[in-house]
Amino acid sequence: MMNKSYWIFGGKLEILADERETGSTYDLISGTLEPGIEVPLHQHHNYTESIYMVEGELTIYLKGETKVLHAGHHLFIPRSTPHAIKNNGPKSAKAITVASPGSFARLIKTVGIPGNDDGTAPEGETDLDAFIRISAEMGDEMLGPPGARP
Repeated sequence: MMNKSYWIFGGKLEILADERETGSTYDLISGTLEPGIEVPLHQHHNYTESIYMVEGELTIYLKGETKVLHAGHHLFIPRSTPHAIKNNGPKSAKAITVASPGSFARLIKTVGIPGNDDGTAPEGETDLDAFIRISAEMGDEMLGPPGARP
């Protein structure tokens, strides 16, 4: 599979491996968030999420705790765990995410806006209604707007 970048709410996501290549056991996603970009409070009912930091830092907000991940750090997020993710750092943050079993790549391919050939952000914005609908079909639940914490 040729890696393709997609953009969702200002975050760049690249599908490295999807359910077709892994027998639906996992999806492997590279994600880059610029400073200030946040993934709103949500939870995944049908898959776990493992985040491995490659560069920069991400703050993961969990119930009762806040984790700051730097390059080389890892965090496992079990199913049905409310969490929000934000780049509070001064530079781009890049992480590799393993979603298991695979289904996260389907959301990215369905609602993400394909990146330009040079990897830069495309024009346009993510369709929020489609994002919420497809997320719900996959068992993901949006729990609040940016800034909401578990």
